[in-house]
Amino acid sequence: MMIQRLAKWIVMPCAGLFLAFVWAGQREVTVFLVGDSTVANKPYRASNPEKGWGQVLPLYFDEGVRVENHALNGRSTKSFRNEGHWDKVKARVQRGDYVVIAFGHNDQKENSPERYADPEVEFPRQLKRYIAETRERGGIPVLSTPIMRRKFDVRGYLEETHGAYPEVVRNVASETGVALLDMHAQTRELLLEWGPERSKALFLHLMPGQYEALPNGAEDDTHLSGTGAFKICDLAVAEMKRCLPALAAHFKR
Repeated sequence: MMIQRLAKWIVMPCAGLFLAFVWAGQREVTVFLVGDSTVANKPYRASNPEKGWGQVLPLYFDEGVRVENHALNGRSTKSFRNEGHWDKVKARVQRGDYVVIAFGHNDQKENSPERYADPEVEFPRQLKRYIAETRERGGIPVLSTPIMRRKFDVRGYLEETHGAYPEVVRNVASETGVALLDMHAQTRELLLEWGPERSKALFLHLMPGQYEALPNGAEDDTHLSGTGAFKICDLAVAEMKRCLPALAAHFKR
């Protein structure tokens, strides 16, 4: 579907809310991604099996949409802003662009004061600042809950590791009228479906000698393999199609 010649407001329901979206004339729409290592681009080089789901997202869109992935390893809502990364993104946002805000993994790290954002005050405050500043630029903010870590107990039950953070994201989305990609809920269902053994393929579970850069192998239940990046991106795209109808028109069939 071609982007409309004239700017036009479209109001659509999503998760009990009515959300307004702008079609941005004939200008190519940009989807900006800000977040942590689960989203970030990883180097395409020999012996690097790690990928982020945002890295493969551009492959899903037609020529009407471009993706700028500014997510970075180890960042939280707090450190991404304080290190100046958000200012660079904000300066590039134009009217009708989307900004997907996907944090939570590192905000919960109490032993890292430069990153820690408590779930009661600082984390929701930071999310609301990102939302307000995106709107000031004419952009469309989108919140994403953090993806589940793969942590099964000895009985095979999936354990929650993010505490209150996913629910805080949901609450902020509801309070501010922002579209929500509930990646936490979607990846939880995926991990339960795949189970303790099969789900290892989504993350960096590697045998010794499988990759030169990791001679001792790996057992990493947070960071994604290539398989995981594509599978998680499938879930992200499904969430975008559900909540962002104007953008959904630009996904490849």
